[in-house]
Order: sequence, then C-alpha cells, then structure tokens
Amino acid sequence: MYLQTQWLEAPETALAFHHEPADDQPRGILLILHGLAEHSKRYAGFAAAMAARGYHVYAHDHRGHGATAASGAPIGQFARRGGVDRVIADVAAMRDHAASRHPGLPVIVFGHSMGGLVALNTAITHPEKFDAVAVWNSNFAVGLAGRAAQAILLAEKALKGSDVPSGFLPRLTFEAWGKSIPGHRTAFDWLSRDPSEVDKYIADPLCGFDASVSLWLDIFDLTFRAPQKQHLDRLPKDLPIHLVGGGEDPATERGKAVIWLSDRLKRHGFSRISTQIYQDMRHETLNEIGAEAAISAFADWCDKATARS
Repeated sequence: MYLQTQWLEAPETALAFHHEPADDQPRGILLILHGLAEHSKRYAGFAAAMAARGYHVYAHDHRGHGATAASGAPIGQFARRGGVDRVIADVAAMRDHAASRHPGLPVIVFGHSMGGLVALNTAITHPEKFDAVAVWNSNFAVGLAGRAAQAILLAEKALKGSDVPSGFLPRLTFEAWGKSIPGHRTAFDWLSRDPSEVDKYIADPLCGFDASVSLWLDIFDLTFRAPQKQHLDRLPKDLPIHLVGGGEDPATERGKAVIWLSDRLKRHGFSRISTQIYQDMRHETLNEIGAEAAISAFADWCDKATARS
C-alpha cells in the first residue's frame, strides 16, 4: 500500500505522499521527512516496520524532490524565494491531514539528514503540532565553515542566479564525503556499508541530482535557524527528542555534529533527549548493516513517547 502515491493539495503545491496504515491497535502517527536528493518511496521498509508496531506512517516528497509538483520548484529547488517557509508549511499541512484522518493520536515527526533540519525547524515553528521529534544523521554544527559556504553561494547567486546547480557545494559535500571513505567502490559509499543499498541509490533516477543554489541557501538557513535560543525556547522542555548518528558518517563529522546538538539541547534545559551513535554506520542508518536493530530501538522510544503523551 505504501508505494501507491497519493496527493495532498497544499498552497501552490500538490504534495506526493505515501501512507502505511498501522497494524492492529494504533499507537500514534509518524511523519517521515526524507533527505536531500532522494524521495519518500525509499522509506517503504521503515514505514512497514513502524506500521507493524502500531503507527500510521505518512511520508511526502519535499518540493523539488520525487513526484511533488510545485509551481516554481523544479527538481533540485524548494522555491525561487521563501523556500524554507514553504517546505515547513508543507510539513504542517501533511501533519494536519494525517491528524484529521486519525484524530486523538499523538504525532511524531522524523527527519533524516536534510529532513532532520526540516523536522526541527517545523517543530519550533509549530510546537503545538508535535508530541515528539526525531532527528537522524543531521548536521546543525556547521559553524564558520557553514558561513563561508553561504558566502560562496551568495556569490554564485549574484553571478549566475539561484535556479542553477551550485558549482562549489557538491565539491565541499557529496564529493568530499565520497572521497573520505577509504577504498571506496563508488562516489556514494559514504551513504552505507551495504553495497546493494548504495547501488540502488545510484540506479534511482530520482536520487543524486544536483541541488540548486537556492536549495543550498535554504538548507543553510534551516541549519542556522533552529539551534538559536529564541527558537528553541518555543519548545516544551519535556518534549521527547531522539537523535541518531553514525560513527563513520562524514556528513556529520563521524557523529560529532549529532553530539553537538544533543549537548546544546541539554544546555537549554531539554530533559528528554535520547542520543545514539552507531559506531560503524555511515550516513543512512535506515539503509545500513544493522538497520533492523536501530529501527527496533526507535520504535521502543516511540512507544515511550506516545505512552506519556
């Protein structure tokens, strides 16, 4: 059922989404937010596992990704302007749609990588809409290097516009991460130690595309926005937050960025932070060797979060 594409009308957008209904007695709703240069159909296995644990699962394609059709947002771009606000509004619309279909159930938002950036930013924008937040394999700790990347992107925007692919950011991210894996077989071995999963990503025509200058700028906006004190203060301090990283993930500095976010949240008084670094895993925990154990642990955490709410 999950692979059957459905559509949700949102402002200026037809969101492509997928739904896996909960088996037996439902415990809650899980919203899945995918990462950069991929799409929601890749999460079918995760959705099935969570549905078996009693969660109605919804996952949509962000603007500029997968099958979502948005005016002014071709593949590789959230929007020509206001992309961050639009992608957050899409998540809120998806959440409201799911909640209307299953009234009274707690809602958990889960995001992988870029999806984790969107998840936390949506939570601080709409704190009343979520009962728990999960951020996996995301890097909010980009610091001065991130500011330098923003300057490069603004220079590219001034020279050639924002609708075209960035010439520099792929070298600093995907290409650099690929080269960092010793003895790498492909340029995408940084995603997973499982060669079959890497090959599926490479063969997928909806994965691995070049992001536009505007999309990269939006990603850095998301990165710097959420960890600011005035935004974190919008969230209840007892909100359950689940953080996961890979000890061999170059996109999060081998998990250091995940620990950075965990420490920052704790310093701001959040009392229900769960942090797990899977030491041998790379970027895509859900497509890694040992993913089943990580998913089972996540489902256990969801059970505790929904039981309290």
